[in-house]
Amino acid sequence: MSDKYTKLEQHASYGIGLQMGQQLADNPFDGLDIDAVAAGVIAAFSEKTPEVSDEQIRDAFKVISERMQAEQAEKAVLLADAGEAFLAENAKRAEITVTESGLQYEVLVAADGEKPSRDSTVRTHYHGTLIDGTVFDSSYQRGEPAEFPVSGVIAGWTEALQLMSPGAKLRLYIPHELAYGERGAGNAIAPFSALIFDVELLAIL
Repeated sequence: MSDKYTKLEQHASYGIGLQMGQQLADNPFDGLDIDAVAAGVIAAFSEKTPEVSDEQIRDAFKVISERMQAEQAEKAVLLADAGEAFLAENAKRAEITVTESGLQYEVLVAADGEKPSRDSTVRTHYHGTLIDGTVFDSSYQRGEPAEFPVSGVIAGWTEALQLMSPGAKLRLYIPHELAYGERGAGNAIAPFSALIFDVELLAIL
């Protein structure tokens, strides 16, 4: 750690700047100028006239917001098309079962016995990726299984869990309509993303 900031107030101040920076890094736009951001922060604490007018700021916000919305819409179309193409090709595999809803799955480990209902609570291990293999969540990596109500998860999971008995393990291929749809989920899962999950049902609670 640096010895540059030694006072408690400096630590808190640095933390504020770090949080602002993280927020900007999570939602950047092309051309983001960190020096200009810092100048704006300094101007807000001074009594000097800002170097950029309110009108210029409003116009810039409007143009950049419209630009980002257009980029997000274009990305959403590409993701939806990529997901549909992937699932159409995947459905041709002999080991894949496609349900009426469009959910696809393959059995990795079969098991017989009681199956959960929508009203059940279950304990599972899972590993979730995008169709390009990017991992966005994994109870296996955390080393701790997850417990939740069957009806409290995405539709693809709710459907699949009711097909499983404890000890079973499925690989799910979930179209965006049965996942997070047009909303996405944070920065990890963009809107209209098809998802892949390995799901192991450990117990019905």
